[in-house]
Amino acid sequence: MRRRDFISLLVGATVTWPLAARSQQEAMPVIGFLHGTSPESRRAEVAAFHRGLSDSSYVEGQDVAVEYRWAEGKYDRLPALAADLVDRRVSVIAAFGTAAALVARAATTTIPIVFLVGGDPVALGLVASLSRPGGSVTGVTPLNDDLGPKLLELLHEVVPKAAIIGYLVNPKNATSDALSRQVRVAERTIGHRVHILHASSEHDFEPAFATLDQIRADGLCVQGDTFFNGRREQLVALAAHHSIPTVYAFRDYAAAGGLMSYGTSLSDAYREVGVYASRILKGEKPADLPVQQSVKVELVVNLKTARALGLTFPLSLLGRADDVIE
Repeated sequence: MRRRDFISLLVGATVTWPLAARSQQEAMPVIGFLHGTSPESRRAEVAAFHRGLSDSSYVEGQDVAVEYRWAEGKYDRLPALAADLVDRRVSVIAAFGTAAALVARAATTTIPIVFLVGGDPVALGLVASLSRPGGSVTGVTPLNDDLGPKLLELLHEVVPKAAIIGYLVNPKNATSDALSRQVRVAERTIGHRVHILHASSEHDFEPAFATLDQIRADGLCVQGDTFFNGRREQLVALAAHHSIPTVYAFRDYAAAGGLMSYGTSLSDAYREVGVYASRILKGEKPADLPVQQSVKVELVVNLKTARALGLTFPLSLLGRADDVIE
């Protein structure tokens, strides 16, 4: 082989190898991960999402790439983040929280979307029905807002003589109006007066707890909301500072020092989103995947916090607890 031909062959190979590697990388499917909070507050849930992917043999960096977009609690950033994922032409969008799901749905009608929302996805306009979603959207719903009145009942068991109970809701959550109506019905059943408080930013937390002091509330329930979940340590600290018995929707709060939690296992729900995302990557259509209702609920009580508040859990309630934190 002549020297000039050899150099041409070598240069051609040098150009071809990176192109081939780049082509192989581009062929890897990409999942867009859209969330309203921050990665620091959702490490366990992200790990559960990865477990769902691995159930179908997808490992990030090997078989699939994940583009993460976090709003850091600033929900007005979600539309731009969703648009960025659409421009990136991801294979599927995993949208966590009602706000993220609605924004993703508005951003594209062609890219498949798998959501995790706490409210009724039919009422929210995300799907036509739970069994036959239709279109390009499906997902998982723990229907935690349906459990909202249950938080009041549990608080009643712990503080039966309570006269006034606060209920903290995020007015920017599309399910808040429905939850407020359910709370009003439950209010008549349990015989306590419920004062609904609104908070949609960190700046609203201190005034909300100040209001609880002013009305001399005997307890508090906190809506299962994505924004609240991302600020759970702050909410638990405020409840402790104001010495107010508080019931939350997710176990993370009780693990962080909250008095009690009752709601769907978020880890299970995130894993199910990962499973659905992987099934779509393998060719299944969202329209053919029924919305999964994550029905596993767990009651977690924190005895250490109860003692600090001078409370005693009834034995009947302790017997129903899935986990007791000593």
